[in-house]
Amino acid sequence: MIWEIGGNVEILCEIAGVSKSGYYKWLKQSHKPEKDYNDYILIKDVFDKGRAKYGWRTIQMKLKANQGIVMNHKKIIRIKNKYNLVTKIRRINPYKAIIRKTQLHRTFGNTLNRNFKQEIPHKTFCTDITYLPFNNRMVYLSAVKDIASREIVAWDISPHLGMSVVLNTIDYLKNNPQIPSLKNVMIHSDQGFHYTNPEYIDRIKELKMIQSMSRKGNCTDNAPMESFFGHLKDDIDYNDCKTLEELKFATEKYIEYYNNERPQWNIKKMTPVQYRNHLLSFV
Repeated sequence: MIWEIGGNVEILCEIAGVSKSGYYKWLKQSHKPEKDYNDYILIKDVFDKGRAKYGWRTIQMKLKANQGIVMNHKKIIRIKNKYNLVTKIRRINPYKAIIRKTQLHRTFGNTLNRNFKQEIPHKTFCTDITYLPFNNRMVYLSAVKDIASREIVAWDISPHLGMSVVLNTIDYLKNNPQIPSLKNVMIHSDQGFHYTNPEYIDRIKELKMIQSMSRKGNCTDNAPMESFFGHLKDDIDYNDCKTLEELKFATEKYIEYYNNERPQWNIKKMTPVQYRNHLLSFV
């Protein structure tokens, strides 16, 4: 190199703004082999054989198993980053993900199809969950309504929005002494998480009931439940309740009133229980 010729080094260093000793240090280092080069060759050989799919753990194991080389994992990570050995991440097939989700959370067709003029009690139910503001927080009411009689036939209240609130409601329905059988009885809901959940689907299947679901985002497909929840929230001031037990008691008393004492214009001015007995007299 021309920089090594005689006194030119000193002049050129001065022009470049570097010290003479610094130049010679750089010159010495530039002729040395790259610090990590040998380890890089070892790592790259394993990495290439793995078609760029190996992470540091696999590389570390392969080096030890195949060549008896023990290499620190931090060193492997540093060299991979330094030489841009990027591991290919196996991505989830979106179609498989959809299939897996479909298998776990299923939806059902709208068999009810807004046919709210039912004339046989205990054959067609609808169900839903609503929130109740209570003591500066929310609790959740799950209920089942007989579409024919307008009677509330099962319900449960929970401070949590877990699966138990709907499963407890179904247990209540199963144990209702007024309902002789649930076999081939339709139960209609929205497409919410609870009703597409495998636990709920299995419970309904065990009872040999028929599931029906509203179209997505269409609350009028489940209008009977919306109507009941609206009346309940208009008639009860839950802020008067101090404990969850008081809230449950107030709800229970209102449902008893709704079923037995509150006449409705569209069911011949009868209460739901009266109208249920009226319909059963024709069956």
